[in-house]
Amino acid sequence: MNLLVNKWLIYQTLSCRYWARTAFYQSGGAYGFRDQLQDVMALVYSHPEITKAQILLAASRQFPQGDVQHWWHPPTGRGVRTRFSDDLLWLPFVTSHYISVTQDRSILEEMISYIETPELTAGHDETYTQPWTSETRGTLYEHCTRAIDRSLKVGEHGLPLFGSGDWNDGMNRVGHEGRGESVWMSWFLASTLKSFIPYCDSERKTVYENHVELLRKNTEANAWDGSWYIRAYFDNGEKMGSHSNEECKIDAIAQSWAALSEQGNPERVKSAMNSVNEHLIRRDEGIIKLFTPPFDKSSQDPGYIKGYVPGVRENGGQYTHAAIWTLMAYAKLGNGETAEELFAMINPINHSLNPKDAQTYKVEPYVIAADIYGLHPHIGRGGWSWYTGSSSWMYRAAIESIVGFKIENGKITLNPCIPKKWDGLDITYRSGETTYEIKVINNSGKRTLEMDGTLMEGNEIPLSGNGKSHKITLSI
Repeated sequence: MNLLVNKWLIYQTLSCRYWARTAFYQSGGAYGFRDQLQDVMALVYSHPEITKAQILLAASRQFPQGDVQHWWHPPTGRGVRTRFSDDLLWLPFVTSHYISVTQDRSILEEMISYIETPELTAGHDETYTQPWTSETRGTLYEHCTRAIDRSLKVGEHGLPLFGSGDWNDGMNRVGHEGRGESVWMSWFLASTLKSFIPYCDSERKTVYENHVELLRKNTEANAWDGSWYIRAYFDNGEKMGSHSNEECKIDAIAQSWAALSEQGNPERVKSAMNSVNEHLIRRDEGIIKLFTPPFDKSSQDPGYIKGYVPGVRENGGQYTHAAIWTLMAYAKLGNGETAEELFAMINPINHSLNPKDAQTYKVEPYVIAADIYGLHPHIGRGGWSWYTGSSSWMYRAAIESIVGFKIENGKITLNPCIPKKWDGLDITYRSGETTYEIKVINNSGKRTLEMDGTLMEGNEIPLSGNGKSHKITLSI
């Protein structure tokens, strides 16, 4: 864990994902709107200037209507305009994270131009075009609100529209006709709204707060399947991710984000994560599946994901991005034992501890792989390595979810979620010229927080910026 967190995860994120944007298994070079925005969330603690620059770059690839380019190639900016439902929301989501950590609210006043291309016509899910710079400009705040406002439309069940993809690009036909709805998007949109509301004017704040409550009610009323949440509704109203389905009976991200968004009914969330443990976590195989069973022969047509061999990549294998969200959800519920167990399960070093395991895994033991195959005869084989957003999320899962270190509103918050077998842990964090030496003592029997010999209330440490070295001890 130390090897990954202190070196390799940030190295992979910065060198491959952010700078190169290419690797052996995906020789690209393009910027992905959602991709690099998620990457820089992990860099905000050490290099906030990189996070800021990427937020502003992403905002410059937005159309006046609020939608964005799914990806584009520098330097021309040529790329694709799509109907993906989640892409645009990562702009306010990541902006909120940046402001919370840095306290730099001035970013909301940055003026940025939009881009223009002809809008998508009926029956077309994407176009590959060369956009031009619009005469319309707006503050980053306006860019964020245009993205949110475009996302407020709901379908028949009161859930956000699926579009031509909702993070899972391979499910591009679930909402092809414009009526499909996404349960995951409901949790994600609610999270985005909650995080952005503090920066809104009173009128918009009311609208967004009401919409969060609407999403919560509709998701509980129309997405609960008895033991877990369904994944989506197809255009024709059929469910996906239900016990009644032949394939894709349960999907991990609809459950994990019920916890991460803090919007799911607590008892239902516990049941949902118990179902994930029962159906998707395969300890004997060392993988955490995205969903099961894979798409293969059923009549449902979710999209090109069905073209993958069953058990490969998104189609029922481990999609590591989602597997990390699963471990973060267990930490959110206070289950440090399972969170740490799953971190160790995903850790690539543990897939290569002996020649036999290395020959099964077949990819590098020092970087995260985007996916691991989940069906015989290739169980445990790593798929795309290096170029995956999993590296940044793995970093955040370690320091935020397990170690419990966050910076929010000008303060360090410490809320470790660690297994009982750990005696504790040590963290060194440098903010400018100020250093914080943090020691966590586990299993102490009494929770206390001390800074430089003074007892503190709660779990917060003020960021002083005084250039000194501070010693903090947290007993839990």
